[in-house]
Amino acid sequence: MTVARNGAEILVDTLIAFGIDTVFGLPGDGINGIMEAIRTRQDRIRFIQVRHEESAAFAAAAHAKFTGRIGCCLATTGPGGIHLLTGLYDAKLDRAPVVAITGSPYHDLTDSYTQQDIDHAKVFMDVAAYSARVMGARHMESAASLACRHAVAHRGVAHLSVPIDVQEEPERSEKPSDRNVPGHTSLIPAYGIQVAPDAEIARAAELLNAGTRIAILAGQGALGAVEELTRTAELLGAPIVKALLGKGLLPDDHRLTTGGIGLLGTRASQEVMERCDTLLIVGSTFPYIDYYPKPGQARGVQIDLDATRIGLRFPAEVGLAGDARMTLAALNDLLERRADRSFLDFAQDQSRKWRELIRSSVARDATPMPPGRIVRDVGDRLAEDAIVVWDSGHNTGLMARYVTAKAGQMYGGSGLSASMACGLPYAIAAALAFPGRQVVAFIGDGGLSMLMGELATITRYRLPIKIVVIKNGTLGQIKWEQMMFLGNIEYECDLTDIDFAKVAEACGIRAWHVEASGDSERVAQEALAHPGAALIEAVVDANEPLLPPKRIQKYAENLEKALKEGTPGADQIRAALQRQPALTMLQD
Repeated sequence: MTVARNGAEILVDTLIAFGIDTVFGLPGDGINGIMEAIRTRQDRIRFIQVRHEESAAFAAAAHAKFTGRIGCCLATTGPGGIHLLTGLYDAKLDRAPVVAITGSPYHDLTDSYTQQDIDHAKVFMDVAAYSARVMGARHMESAASLACRHAVAHRGVAHLSVPIDVQEEPERSEKPSDRNVPGHTSLIPAYGIQVAPDAEIARAAELLNAGTRIAILAGQGALGAVEELTRTAELLGAPIVKALLGKGLLPDDHRLTTGGIGLLGTRASQEVMERCDTLLIVGSTFPYIDYYPKPGQARGVQIDLDATRIGLRFPAEVGLAGDARMTLAALNDLLERRADRSFLDFAQDQSRKWRELIRSSVARDATPMPPGRIVRDVGDRLAEDAIVVWDSGHNTGLMARYVTAKAGQMYGGSGLSASMACGLPYAIAAALAFPGRQVVAFIGDGGLSMLMGELATITRYRLPIKIVVIKNGTLGQIKWEQMMFLGNIEYECDLTDIDFAKVAEACGIRAWHVEASGDSERVAQEALAHPGAALIEAVVDANEPLLPPKRIQKYAENLEKALKEGTPGADQIRAALQRQPALTMLQD
């Protein structure tokens, strides 16, 4: 006998059928029917209450990135749904499959200026590959299954707007149209792997075999193809440069990688990009075109699951649209092992020098400490299988440079969206998805203050997350961009002080405050060893600049102009420019 269900129950049953086991959200009167359907199915699907809907969307995106499964978030009518958008754009831009569900007013009052009457189906059209208003209980299964399929097929966002009364509407109370035949939908998830054509793979191999100084740029799209990527690098004698979302691909001290690229990257990676004559891009749309080889310098091959990303940043001669693992495996069969390893030797030597510089540059005793000191000391003590997340801002560069990734660790954050405030939601999602693994979040004081309420979420679910707050009293990355990008005096980047240690303790989290370099290692050890959630408030030198790994003449001139014209703390900044690592970064 078939159990009679209402619209909300059909929705939740469909989500479960597609493997969704966690919904991040905040209850509201526009989604009470859906909340009840989740409550009565909590043995198969769990609801995680956050303190802001933006966090729900960030957490859903992080869940999808870390697990490879569909992430899901839920918000109420009107402003509740709108709050999801920032996190959903993070999912869209980084290709994370997420289903977003929002409530909407009663179906016969929609578009009549009733309370919270915002047409989410229209609002979400840009962020979502599929955005639909559910018309009734009989429509629910078809719409919900399509939302899940779109999220998987397009590796992006799908959205459902569900009127309040449709949530509680019994399926049997609605007469279906003649064409809506009962049972015509299927709830079987479908997955497939796309492989590039053999002829194009052969062309790519011919181009790569002809190169003499070959570099590889790899991003998150290569995370499932580490063995094949390593084999490719070995055959070609090619150093692997890692985009930020690919930080966990290989250990940062692996002999085949030079680490990160760009403003947050390594000098070794930049040297490789400036000298290569051939570039293989695997699963990356690293956005900063200035850091790629100059036009005409290098020939290119690009592998990406999404054909629209081919040639987006660099003029690839051969584009291979397909799964990175299978495409690289087929490519490797056609590659010749390069006898000349001089380019790889050069990259390894540059990488070793950079790592030594970065580590030694934060060893000095100072109060406040060098910004990278606490990051290095925590990074050195991470568990072998730690999950590391970052927020967006100056803290991102510190994590990228001073945390040495190890084999078996996972790394994640907001990539192309580069959104502030993602750090805590990402950590929450990681800790829930992988209980028992160490989760560490590196966050700036600006980003933490945006969604600080999620400290209470960490306590609510007893998540033993470790939080490192880089406290420099300023929006650090914006401060340096104002000066370096435009030559302007720093303006309105300073932050009103918040005692984050006290806030954490008020939320039930053990906290440490540290300012002196000499205390950094002890605090790092104690916080990581603490069995529950822990927060380190690390006061760092706000005058140490965020510089690219090699001198960019325009930036250097703009910085000097901003200092001359009266930027606060100009003398202290000039003194920092005379210390490492700034001295090396300002060299050509």
